[in-house]
Amino acid sequence: MAHVELSLSEAFVPAARASTEPESDNVGQWSSTVSRADEPCLLIDAHTRVVAISTAGCELLCLGEPGALIGRPLLDGGLRLLDFTANRGELTEAEADKIPPLLALSSGRLARGLLRVQAASANSSDATVDAISTPVLTDGTVAGSLTFFSEV
Repeated sequence: MAHVELSLSEAFVPAARASTEPESDNVGQWSSTVSRADEPCLLIDAHTRVVAISTAGCELLCLGEPGALIGRPLLDGGLRLLDFTANRGELTEAEADKIPPLLALSSGRLARGLLRVQAASANSSDATVDAISTPVLTDGTVAGSLTFFSEV
């Protein structure tokens, strides 16, 4: 039988600091984190515009360079989502509204699901990714969503 040992220690509490940066709201703080992240992740605002995306996120979602996407609507920025049928049809607008990043915005809750992303070139195969999204709040209201992706 495995032996598990648990020890308790004092909790580390970081010192509170006031930010004087212009983007000191929650979305602004997540933006700098997502931009520098090694993990595939994406941050959109309440209007579905891309605020930040990691380089790994661009590669996984076949989106090109992060700088070209900032400020553009997520679904108009080159993200091509396919359904899971054998025909691989592009998702309709109504179906696309149910993807995790947008569902977290509209519901204000965690959202998770699989996405099938069309490959950037005809020679590549489509990617299937697991997406986990959480709403990002500012002053108690949903101001955006943060999504982490993992290839399946």
